[in-house]
Amino acid sequence: MTTLALPDVNQQFAAERIAQINRAADKQAGIDAQIADGKLRSLGNGRYLVTDPDSWDNGEVLTMNQGELLPEHGLDETTGQVALYTTTPAWHALGNVVPGGTTDIDKVLTLGGINFPVSRRPVLYQANPTDQPRIVPDQFVNIREDTNAALGVVGARYEVLQNRQGFEFLQDLVDDYDVTWESAGALRDGRKVFITMRLPQTVSVDVEGINDTIVPFIVALNSHDGSSLFQVVATPWRVECGNTERFSVRDALTRWGVRHTRNARDRIEEARRTLRLSVDYFDQFAAEEESLARTDLAIDEFHKVIGDLWATPDEDAPVRTRNKHAKRVEILTDLYDTNAARLGRTAYAAERAITEFADWKTAIRPTGSLRGNNLAARATAVMEGSADELKSKAHRRLLTLTHR
Repeated sequence: MTTLALPDVNQQFAAERIAQINRAADKQAGIDAQIADGKLRSLGNGRYLVTDPDSWDNGEVLTMNQGELLPEHGLDETTGQVALYTTTPAWHALGNVVPGGTTDIDKVLTLGGINFPVSRRPVLYQANPTDQPRIVPDQFVNIREDTNAALGVVGARYEVLQNRQGFEFLQDLVDDYDVTWESAGALRDGRKVFITMRLPQTVSVDVEGINDTIVPFIVALNSHDGSSLFQVVATPWRVECGNTERFSVRDALTRWGVRHTRNARDRIEEARRTLRLSVDYFDQFAAEEESLARTDLAIDEFHKVIGDLWATPDEDAPVRTRNKHAKRVEILTDLYDTNAARLGRTAYAAERAITEFADWKTAIRPTGSLRGNNLAARATAVMEGSADELKSKAHRRLLTLTHR
């Protein structure tokens, strides 16, 4: 299972963004105070890393821009226009807003700045500057045809999934060819494209004042650089920038992905089963979460759950192994205390703590095109469900405590 978002996450996120932009106090003094409090770390050249767990921007890099310390929206601007269509004005006040939305795919493709085809072309090289170019066997570069930009190098089996096909996949997925599109756009110069639709079902966890209401969106995430699968997630987030794209993956209720191969578009039924897009599923999910929220969990019991998920090393185990386990327990305990402050000391708070640890606190080693970009690598790992088995095991283990 995955982390549940707070109520009205889109509204809360937009409010924080607007507050950041409109803040009129002494900016540098405020920055210095945040650095002193350990909430910011200067990276030089007007760039700062957010180190505040209570901020939406925790882990993000902010940049000083005309006296304002602002996040980057990450949207594609290579054509001179911001690549975003949305039904709701975003915090950055960019893109094309269509109140109430539209069902017209062609209109969304145009307004979202993603009406460009992508084609594969052979990779060429020159052994020497004066030599004739040679073709690299089984290697291709994906080209964005409207700008001729190279988006990424892929292998021979890679099949381009065009942006329009992402819309059609979502239509087929929910059997609705008159769906209103919530948002669509491009990130990283068009290397990644997102499409969002809203589902009619909601998930509510309302136990003793918790009042977590989750409005699920279905988001398709398509990459053209070979870095990730074609993904579909059920999430409480409407994607409208780089951050919300990351949050949509982090807080996904369910997810499904497929490699860019010839039969990707034919796997609708598999996607339906994996995403569990049914009223019965959402009702069952809500019931389980409410059961966890009603189950008190003392810290000793939480540590027993940790021990079931990560075996405690023997006394004669290497010092490094024992220290690593002790550090893991310390981090998980802090996360549990943080979640319990709002949710109570319950199995529900424990599940959120374990999920947050699995997604964002474990070590990761970026490779390939993501080498050196820890945040992107971690977001990709979450998107591809690297910790899904652990989170499902934790959910099942915590459910056993509800039957005491």
